[in-house]
Amino acid sequence: MSSANFPFSAVVGQDDLRLALLLNAVSPAVGGVLVRGEKGTAKSTAVRALSALLPQVDVVPGCRFSCAPAAPDPACPDGPHEPGPGGARPARMVELPVGASEDRLVGALDIERALAEGVKAFEPGLLADAHRGILYVDEVNLLHDHLVDVLLDAAAMGASYVEREGVSVRHAARFLLVGTMNPEEGELRPQLLDRFGLTVEVAASREPAQRVEVVRRRLAYEDDPAGFAARWSGDESEVRARVVAARALLPQVRLGDTALLRIAAACAGFEVDGMRADIVMARTATALAAWAGRTVVLKEDVRQAALLALPHRRRRNPFDAPGLDEGKLDEILDQFPDEEPENDPEPEPDPGTDPDGGPQNPQGPDGDGGPDGGGGVPPQGSGPQDAQSPGEPAEAPADSPEAPRQPSAQEAGGPEQAAVRAAEPFRTKMLSVPGLGEGAAGRRSRARTAHGRTTGAQRPRGQLTKLHLAASVHAAAPHQKARGRAGRGLVIRKDDLRQAVREGREGNLVLFVVDASGSMAARQRMSAVKGAVLSLLLDAYQRRDKVGLVTFRGAAAELALPPTSSVDAAAARLEKLPTGGRTPLGAGLLKAHEVLRIERLRDPSRRPLLVVVTDGRATSAGAVGGDPRELTARSARLLAAEGIASVIVDCESGPVRLGLAGALAADLGGAAVTLDGLRADSLAGLVKDVRTAVTTPASHTTRRAA
Repeated sequence: MSSANFPFSAVVGQDDLRLALLLNAVSPAVGGVLVRGEKGTAKSTAVRALSALLPQVDVVPGCRFSCAPAAPDPACPDGPHEPGPGGARPARMVELPVGASEDRLVGALDIERALAEGVKAFEPGLLADAHRGILYVDEVNLLHDHLVDVLLDAAAMGASYVEREGVSVRHAARFLLVGTMNPEEGELRPQLLDRFGLTVEVAASREPAQRVEVVRRRLAYEDDPAGFAARWSGDESEVRARVVAARALLPQVRLGDTALLRIAAACAGFEVDGMRADIVMARTATALAAWAGRTVVLKEDVRQAALLALPHRRRRNPFDAPGLDEGKLDEILDQFPDEEPENDPEPEPDPGTDPDGGPQNPQGPDGDGGPDGGGGVPPQGSGPQDAQSPGEPAEAPADSPEAPRQPSAQEAGGPEQAAVRAAEPFRTKMLSVPGLGEGAAGRRSRARTAHGRTTGAQRPRGQLTKLHLAASVHAAAPHQKARGRAGRGLVIRKDDLRQAVREGREGNLVLFVVDASGSMAARQRMSAVKGAVLSLLLDAYQRRDKVGLVTFRGAAAELALPPTSSVDAAAARLEKLPTGGRTPLGAGLLKAHEVLRIERLRDPSRRPLLVVVTDGRATSAGAVGGDPRELTARSARLLAAEGIASVIVDCESGPVRLGLAGALAADLGGAAVTLDGLRADSLAGLVKDVRTAVTTPASHTTRRAA
């Protein structure tokens, strides 16, 4: 079976995605593309197809770092290179796996040879392979923090540095950064988000005809990849020629004062941070003019550049919806009159392509069907499915046998009340899981990690990544005479090398158990509760946690959001949370126990933190039956017996308080904190960490709950 990529020109719809990728092909200085969208929307297909449209690059023969023959890198590890003729090869597209190690990304240095022989034996990594090409990161939002830091440094400096205990190697690393992500799985750090020049939101088309075309082309490609690519070769050649022509025209494009004023006004009007947005918009507008065959930047170029370059830069927190108010954008741009047009004849459009670079004939040369997804952006509010949140099943009709029976108002303990808006979020106190974990890198609890402060040394398990120099020298010193040391250097053996043991921070699974019963239903009170949970969600986003949401009201508890990295999905579910009914607190704790048990099997290294938001009242035992307070106590002791760290946010208010949340905290072996005491700047909680002894049966060790 042929390994030919799906042709770029055969992608159905997705005009903004194709345009953003083509603009970066015309002008790599635009700074890359971040593609956001649901699964199955041709994100990866379009990106992988882009490399076939890039012109070939001239390289020094034998150079592993892709130096240009006309201007080789003077610091190239394979250099110095003498000027001379080079060879041409296709531009590379290098994929960075989410689980890649740092050595795989930046390269590996042979520490043993460096210490014993003074030789820089360096094996290039993916950054070297991507130099002068494309670095593609699928699921970029799931990339580990330390890899994100390396990418940021390389993208900012155009070079990669590898340092191991004073031995340093540097090489050029200028690449087009393209990332794809599903927002449901979590957001990007603001620093990395700003590093992408453009961003595009993609979604599957809701038009049946376009969806049919997607299926046809995909099936035709899978049946005969080489034949399908051959049938689209003419369209591919036309787009490739247009990219080459636009690159040649780019230096001649004039960015006038009016265009610059419009760019600056748009960035200021939407209050984006820093100056990178202005620069990216200027480069994008220039590339748009060159792509259209013009040498003057027009207002429509600036407008399109703003729609691609600004939405991801105006978000202030992860709960802000991305996007741009196009009406406001037009008002800003219309403030500046157009300049006098110059004699710059409008070029004839290339046959076979639309203004955005796609094929004019949506059926293609053979009428076959599409990639792993496709289609344009769906119309807003076009049908009932548009109101359905991603991942939520459609509701069954009330008379359907599959429709769950809803309890009556009397069974629920009172009528359901409409959802209230959350109060403004605030900065919360630091909540952490006690002990020392070994989970995914993050910023919450102490853990053994690949990065952080050095706390000791050990023999390496597998490949050495972080050398502990003092421990290695100490291990080799007693054997120097027996090894016949004669010179000044040490005689080092592989068994002498020691791995540094480091301590940093990990991300946890923060499971929220939220009381939505009638006792919490006072509008002002529930608004404050939602604001507190929203604040904790924002804290979880900043600390790189996974989050889950369990709610309980009426006669049962439900898992409102399975554990996920998308804190904005949790915030959306919280916003729509109705209240009312009795309080099945015990059922909520049992549901939390079930969720944590299943998640422990999926991700055993990620430690949980249980956050229970309640006033402590228990007025219903739900389907379990029995005394509600006894069920609550038994459920709490079950969680405590498994060593699950917990924090109870006490929502009780009024002059007379029963202290039920404190009793629940004692049963859980956790700490209780009031809504006011949750604030980082609150005078009510001067003690930052409250620790309670919790005995874990599995290890018979004592853990402390923060």
